[in-house]
Order: sequence, then structure tokens, then C-alpha cells
Amino acid sequence: MDVEKLAKLGMSAGRLEQVSKWLSQQVAMERVAGASLMIGRRGEIAFQEAAGVVDVETGEAFVDETIVRIFSMTKPITTVAAMMLYERGCFQLDHPVARFIPSFEQTQVWRGGALSDVEPQSSRMTVRQLMTHTAGLTYGFMNQNVVDEAYRAQGLDDRRDQTLEDWVDQLADLPLMCQPGSQWNYSVATDVLGRLVEVWSGQTLAAFFEEEIFTPLGMVDTGFYVPEEKQHRFCSMYRPASGAVMGSQSPGANPLKDRDPGLILADRFDSSPYLKPGLFYSGGGGLVSTLADYGRFCQMLMNKGALHDVQLLSPKTVAYMRTNQLPDGADLAAMGQPVWSETNYEGIGFGLGWAVVLDPVKANVIASEGEHHWGGAASTFFWLDPKEDLFIVFLTQLLPSSTYPLRRELRAQVNQALTESGD
Repeated sequence: MDVEKLAKLGMSAGRLEQVSKWLSQQVAMERVAGASLMIGRRGEIAFQEAAGVVDVETGEAFVDETIVRIFSMTKPITTVAAMMLYERGCFQLDHPVARFIPSFEQTQVWRGGALSDVEPQSSRMTVRQLMTHTAGLTYGFMNQNVVDEAYRAQGLDDRRDQTLEDWVDQLADLPLMCQPGSQWNYSVATDVLGRLVEVWSGQTLAAFFEEEIFTPLGMVDTGFYVPEEKQHRFCSMYRPASGAVMGSQSPGANPLKDRDPGLILADRFDSSPYLKPGLFYSGGGGLVSTLADYGRFCQMLMNKGALHDVQLLSPKTVAYMRTNQLPDGADLAAMGQPVWSETNYEGIGFGLGWAVVLDPVKANVIASEGEHHWGGAASTFFWLDPKEDLFIVFLTQLLPSSTYPLRRELRAQVNQALTESGD
């Protein structure tokens, strides 16, 4: 490590060795097959490393160029695309979604009994509510009530052979889980937002991403599928074998001695659906990417919307996106979501496209007020800390993201490597 460079970036070379050790431990304990990590600070890359393998059977190394499924880390990209179109005058945040997608005009709201027990929307679902997951939508995998049961029955989670336009119209026929604006529910809302990007731009979501975001930023390995010439860099995805500890290890566990259970294959790199394009472009979770590509996206956001000579958003827009958008300044717990994945949501709000730290003490995390973050289903994660001029990208391929407290542990590792604070 370049000790002098790291000193200028306010980071300790010696303490970053502990970060490297933590990354290797995740592989050694068979928590993950492989992983990569990037730490960016003050406009430069302070740390970048990979460990483990892309596939347990082949033993091929997991490297910085490995392509992974980022799932819900697609959502911030879709929201940036929408806000680029906002800056072009295509919509206002309080515009009703039905203004652009007429099939939502008659969408009813479930009242809590049978699926047919519905009432009209008391106020029409807005674009902002899509961006903040307060639109009344849900996911089929939630398994909470008859609404998400209807999503599963309609096959809304299995959609590669359906266009985004047709899928959204099918979704609009089902009732909302609650009145728009009344609750925070993680949902397909960003997929609907992706359809709005298509309506506003006159392009497919894939085309808009490629022409307006990926090419300008140099995100050469990001897309909705892995082209044939890049498939040798694609990663297998795993689940924990039976008996995996959910949430955290037991008190007193020795991470070097007490190995977590092993891994079972969930999606092999050479037979994955991601090896060929589908009709459905999921703005909520459809992209694959690499460490370098997502790092460029994060650096653009850290630079308040610009990277080198490319300006995707104005600083004013980025600052607004980082602001808690929940009604009356509430946190997610007050909006009906006390915990999501392995994360406590006391003291955590939601901006446009990502969670925002409102009160680090209440949230039980060492973080800056205003830090914003999100992750993907396969345990990927990123966070942006404007006060520290710091961003982190962590990539791996482990389902589900709640299996181990990787994100909480990683925060501690990164924080302990800082020698200067922006506070």
C-alpha cells in the first residue's frame, strides 16, 4: 500500500490490512465464495481488493473485474435516470403516476380482508412515492398478506419474457397494499419508475441507461445481461447450507475458529438466465455490474452529479435526493418498517432512491448523519458519506442478504481505518 497516498486520504495503511484480513476471513469461514471491496475517499481509490472464487467447483479467482448480479443496487441508478428526466422538465415529483400510466387511474386499495375488499385511493399515487417506496406497492416474496399472494399468483416475480409496459399494466389491476403515502413498504415501485423513464424518454430503460448513464460514465460492464464475450468473468451465486446463523454470530464466537456453515449453489455462472437478454428491464433489480463500474457511479454522486467532464445531475438535485423524504421527517420504523434485511430502521429515513441516516445513535450504527446507502439481495452493498468524502462498494453473491451481518461488520472495518474525520 502507498502509505503517503493513504495519509493524504486520511486512512491508515496498517489498519487497512485489517480490512483485507476481514475480507479474506469471509471466504475462509465459507460465509461467501468470493467478494470484492472498494473504498473511495477524497476523489481517489484508497483500497481495492478481491478474495475467494467466482465458482467453488472451478476454483477461478474472484477479481476486481468479476461481473455480479447487483439486484436492488439497480434502484439508485433508475432513480438517477428519473431525476435526469426531471431536470429536463418531463415531470414533477407530485404528479400522479396515472398521468403517465393510465392503467393506475382505477387501481384500488386493499382494506385488510379478502383481496376483493377494496376502496378507492384517498389521494393518487405520486412519482415521489414510487421513489420512496410509499406508493402502496409490495413484492410477491414478502409473504405477508393476500396482496403479495396475488402478486405470486399472477407471476409478477417471474417476468423476463414480458415487456415492462405489459407487466406494469398487469400490476395496476391488483389492489395497493395500503393508501399511498401512509406506509413504507419495500416494493416493485422502482420497476414502475423504470417504466416511467421509458414513457418520459421514449426509449427502453436499457437504451436510456446505456446512452445516458453507462457510456458517459465509462460503466462498460453494466447491463441487463452478460454478453457472450464477457461471460467468462461472470460469477456463480450461492445460498448458505442448512443451519446458517441469521443476523449475527453467537456472543463470544471466534471468527477465526468458529466456521459458519458452507454454501450451496443458487445460480451457476454458465447456465444463468443473465447470460441472455430478456424482454423485461427491471429498474428495481435487473442489472449486473463490476466493482469499477459501480465505483464510478458512486464517485459521480460523491462529486454531486459529475464525473470528469460528464455532468448527469446538478449538485442541487443530488443534495435533494440525499434528503429524507418521508412524511413529517419520520424514520422508516415510524412508517411501519422497523427492520429490513439485517438492518434496524430506527433513525433511518429514505431519500430518493436510497436510505438516509438521520440519527446514528438511534440507528445503532457508527455513521455520519446524512450518509446514504442501499444493497442488493445477494449481499452486495454501497454507502456514500458526504461528510467524510467517502464511499464504499462491496460485491459478493450470497442469498439472502440477511444471512450474516456482513454490512454491519464492514462498516466497523472501514471506520477503524480512518485517521481523519470530517466531523
